[in-house]
Amino acid sequence: MKELRKQDAWGLGRPRVMIFDVNETLIDFQSLNPLFKKTFGDEKVLREWLGHLILYSMTLTMSGLYKDYWDIGRGVFRMVGGIHKIDVTDDDVEALKKGMQTMPAWPDCKEGLTKLKDTGFRLVTLTNSPPPTSGSKSPLEHAGIAGLFEKQYYIQEAKAYKPAPIVYHMVAQDLDVAPSDCCMVATHVWDTVGGQAAGMQSALITRPGNAVLPIDGLPQPNIVAKDTIDLATKAAHAWKTGARKAA
Repeated sequence: MKELRKQDAWGLGRPRVMIFDVNETLIDFQSLNPLFKKTFGDEKVLREWLGHLILYSMTLTMSGLYKDYWDIGRGVFRMVGGIHKIDVTDDDVEALKKGMQTMPAWPDCKEGLTKLKDTGFRLVTLTNSPPPTSGSKSPLEHAGIAGLFEKQYYIQEAKAYKPAPIVYHMVAQDLDVAPSDCCMVATHVWDTVGGQAAGMQSALITRPGNAVLPIDGLPQPNIVAKDTIDLATKAAHAWKTGARKAA
């Protein structure tokens, strides 16, 4: 593995707020594998769909347009069906929406998040998913871990998808803290880079299908962890005296 340069570990001091991405970072997208196996005959198509979902959400933001995440997810689902010459039915699309809203948390989350809180970090979330409608639950509530967070933030308030700088600043300003007092925690490098480019520190959780992007000059995560328990251990060590180095 390429060694990461110390000068690419952007961020100073000890962050007080951990801002968690939700999709894949805290909740397990692999729970959708059976749906993709049933629809496309290959659960690996999930990764293809997810890549398009991220690509086109960013495309809309860069183009000055907006549709909510569920709309994009359903549209991309049909698009991937077109690519694979498979007729995606309305029932398939409805099953996808339900699946996206009811995915389970990763098994490590309750323990890891509790340890971070006990260490003294404030915990919030920032997700591309839209807020729940009246009478419904958020994905974190369905996953049983919403109570571990001080607040859940949604990009819909800014009508711009991550990694647009405005969404990271929106969270910091609402919490009345400097971006440098925040650490963006995600399993996607595009999200950690977005947080760091907005003045935050970052931690990358390497869930299945994700890894660091070792490019010189690109901000690298201050911490790389395999799960939230590992993150809690490394964060307590790296920032107990305001150390500035990649863990």
